[in-house]
Amino acid sequence: MEDVLTRVSRLERPLILVQTARHGLTDYCRNRHLRRLLQTETLPRATDAVVRLLDLEAMLDLQRRQDRAAYSIARHIEVLIALMSEAASLRAIRKSRRRLAPMG
Repeated sequence: MEDVLTRVSRLERPLILVQTARHGLTDYCRNRHLRRLLQTETLPRATDAVVRLLDLEAMLDLQRRQDRAAYSIARHIEVLIALMSEAASLRAIRKSRRRLAPMG
């Protein structure tokens, strides 16, 4: 199975969506936004959050590509913001673990 961060790095979305999402990163609040987006009371681990957000984003991107009436660009951007933030957190966690791992 492909690593979740590899899946994130392979996403190709319109530049305007990506740029807009990047602007929203500073206002991202994991506790508030992730609960709402994933419709859950309990916050998942970063890996699980990224997997769920990837699935949600794929559904939204399909709606966008098919020009569906149900498509919400605002929701798509919210999901991309969360996905970018959660992926960055996961990268930081993994980097920290590598630093703490014993050499040998």
